[in-house]
Amino acid sequence: MTEIYTAVVDIAHGPLRPAEALEFVADPRFGGIATFIGRVRQHNLGRVVTGISYDLFDALALRTFQHIGERARQEVGGPMKLYIAHAKGDLRIGDFAVVVAAATPHRDEAFRACRLAIEAVKHEAPIWKQEHYIDGHSAWSEGCSLCEEHRAEEQRAAGLAATQAGDAHGHEH
Repeated sequence: MTEIYTAVVDIAHGPLRPAEALEFVADPRFGGIATFIGRVRQHNLGRVVTGISYDLFDALALRTFQHIGERARQEVGGPMKLYIAHAKGDLRIGDFAVVVAAATPHRDEAFRACRLAIEAVKHEAPIWKQEHYIDGHSAWSEGCSLCEEHRAEEQRAAGLAATQAGDAHGHEH
């Protein structure tokens, strides 16, 4: 039985479907299910956003997602099912960009696994994000995959939960 599902979804072929995440993690062994669904928002850093383009190196992203899932299982411990999927392509306001779902016997482990997974995706996955603005300009986001200060902080705080390590690395999530 597969316990970790990972995907890169080209939205030209269809959107991310959060219901698929819930279906994957549903298991009679588990009473706790936590989800994170990231959507494209209309404002960022004081600018009006009209859309986002995500570009991913699919094979490396999938490998990174799998490693994240394995690390979550080790850190949280016990049985778990985890779903990680990220969109690629041109997304509009309100489109789903990322879906993470974790199921475990109890809520605490599910919340911790879900939080660990989404933070790791944001900080480690080879995902490039270009925001498009109402004034016609576009800008590449300084995404976490390039954030060396945070990577060093994570290494120093190895073993601490993301909520304990803090989020003082220079950009909002």
